[in-house]
Amino acid sequence: MEQRTFGGLLRAAREQAQLTLEGLAAASGVSVRAIGDMERGRSLPRRSTLNELLDALALDEGGRRALAAAARPESPRPARQVPRQLPPGLRTFRGRADVLAAVRRLTDGTGERSGHALVAVVGGMAGVGKTSLAVHWAHQVADRFPDGQLYVNLRGFDPSGTAVDPGEALAAFLAALGVPGGSVPDGTEQRAALFRARLAGLRMIVLLDNARDSQQVRQLLPNAPGCLTVVTSRTHLTALAAADEAHLVDLDLWTDAEALDALAARIGPERVAAEPAGAAALVALCGRLPLAVAIAAAHLAAQPALGLGVAADELAHSRPRLDVLSTDDPHTDVRAAFSWSYEALDPAAARFFRHLTVLPGPAFSAESAASTAGEPMATARRLLRSLSTASLLARGMGGHFVLHDLVREHAGDLLDRERDDRFAAELRLLDYLRHNARGAVRALETRPVLELEQPPTPGVVLVPFDSREQANAWFEQEVRTVLAALRRTDDPRLLHFRLGLARDCMPYFSAQGQWANEIAMQRLGLDAALLLDDPAAVGSAAAALARALAETGQGAEADRLLGLVGHQLDRLPPLGRADALRSIGWVRGRQQRYEEALDHARRALAIYRTLSNPNLVARELNAVGWYLALLGRHREAVASCREALPLLQETGNRFSEAATRDSIGYALYHLGELHEAVGHFELSLALYEEVLDRYNQAEVLDHLALAQRDLGDAGAARESWLRAADLLGAIGSPRAAEMRSHALALAGRETASGAAAEAAAGRTSSGRP
Repeated sequence: MEQRTFGGLLRAAREQAQLTLEGLAAASGVSVRAIGDMERGRSLPRRSTLNELLDALALDEGGRRALAAAARPESPRPARQVPRQLPPGLRTFRGRADVLAAVRRLTDGTGERSGHALVAVVGGMAGVGKTSLAVHWAHQVADRFPDGQLYVNLRGFDPSGTAVDPGEALAAFLAALGVPGGSVPDGTEQRAALFRARLAGLRMIVLLDNARDSQQVRQLLPNAPGCLTVVTSRTHLTALAAADEAHLVDLDLWTDAEALDALAARIGPERVAAEPAGAAALVALCGRLPLAVAIAAAHLAAQPALGLGVAADELAHSRPRLDVLSTDDPHTDVRAAFSWSYEALDPAAARFFRHLTVLPGPAFSAESAASTAGEPMATARRLLRSLSTASLLARGMGGHFVLHDLVREHAGDLLDRERDDRFAAELRLLDYLRHNARGAVRALETRPVLELEQPPTPGVVLVPFDSREQANAWFEQEVRTVLAALRRTDDPRLLHFRLGLARDCMPYFSAQGQWANEIAMQRLGLDAALLLDDPAAVGSAAAALARALAETGQGAEADRLLGLVGHQLDRLPPLGRADALRSIGWVRGRQQRYEEALDHARRALAIYRTLSNPNLVARELNAVGWYLALLGRHREAVASCREALPLLQETGNRFSEAATRDSIGYALYHLGELHEAVGHFELSLALYEEVLDRYNQAEVLDHLALAQRDLGDAGAARESWLRAADLLGAIGSPRAAEMRSHALALAGRETASGAAAEAAAGRTSSGRP
């Protein structure tokens, strides 16, 4: 019967001509939507439109007569009602260009797929704009789906706490499709079957908003090749991707530009342009979260005279900040939005989530989270997956976890409200950092490191370090957490952690040339030592800070700190006094005050010899030798360093052996024994590579390049300086340019003047004894 109608004949003729709807539209000039309406019997063509279609189809005379006759029935049927349930889009919708381009590519060619339904799941945290994006996208492509749109808010995360039953949603859909109430089946499965039968052959959009989980959604999927189903959810509906081939679209925060554009759209671009700094601060304090920016903008729109800078300052100093980002409607309240995600968690995940607020900074590791909550690693990983699935956490490229600032604040409110033991959590976090920093240093330095007197607090995760690479990776992962945690540690009961971590992280910072981090860490350690009035700690922290300041050319402040160290000397035990004298010598060496450096090193050595510790004696013998070399007393330097070598090899101190080999090579170079000097430099370089010390590798390469150049091997010298430049560049050292300039200077000549060589050697002498 259908084949005798105009729509049926038109479809048959189009298929016989091997044309798609889009192909016939392009050939005839008639729109895709109009042709689709004709084929479904909703409309008939005007005479001019009919002729355009007949010409495009290139029918024979019989075919033209049949179509023309069918286009003039005696009593045309009325077109059925088309559901148009999409909510209106936002007038101020901004940004998301990349995401929209990606999802539009999904709908390109819809209807040409044979037997494949198109399902897209838009996921993301509360308030990130999932519904806005889904509605905006659906409106943009609505003309490709002429049979209408269906919409339901599934209330998966809602103040009511009750999600919509799938059967209830199906009943509403069937009513919109014209099924009489008495014909709607009672069972959910039967309703789903009828729903899919009704949509078969149609091209519709089905928007399933605010889904709780895959189970709630699955029976609402049309499974029709001409339909587009868009699901939004705070939960990552990976089951739909696995079983129904759904496309997962992860919606992130706005970029700075998108957030500013959205703010301008709501309060006026001239207001944002008048206070760009205030606008930037405001969106940053909103964490670039669309809902938060919208609420802040609404408050500003209601107060047109309020400056953006003033509003930003008020938001920055509001405690809690979420109180400012609230409205009288829970659907547009940031705290309420977060609370619905939290209420959906099981008790274990909820407790774990509350403890995450103790972790400082936006990013953290699974190990630090487990320690803070006092959970075993297996449990912690399961709970982290649960929180990530609920979009309360994000996962970074490096495997770390990211907690949004406003979500962190909400977790903090909950931690205090539930009366969890915040101090115990902070103690576990600091204990995790201290014990693992000590373990990482032990793995990195291959020299004796004292065990901590106290065992770790129960619940603290101890990371196994089977290689230097693993130890280095741990520091790279946790260094920001260490610094942020210590800045926030002001409880007098926890100040000793500042001291311990400042000491334990120093070898890593020095090896990587991270002087800014070392300075920040040692300032925290010194503040704690002064508050605790611990003379040994004051001397140690002040000396370490002075060393880092001297390394970065801040000599005046380094001198003031050495004065503080000097005042502590008489209050220190022998080991502390020797360490302080060693540090003073190191700073004086960096300041090219070599006689003073040598004097302090010899005084430290005399004390170390009384302590029956061959490792400390050997290390300081190298320091004495280094300063002798810098004073031009090269034979004495070689003798002092050669005395140290067997002791260092016996104790397995690779780091200090590397430094000592470099000192011997440096002295031999100045004695003109170039080949032997190169041998020691190469041994030193290999040892520094073994202990992953990039900074001192660069120092040795600089010395090696001078010897290679003087031996006439300009190519090898250039290669050494370029390697040094790469190493220093990787750690952000400004001396990378100096190394590169040495290499470039050899490009036009094979040797440099002796005076230039001496100057370069003096400039780049390491303070590493």
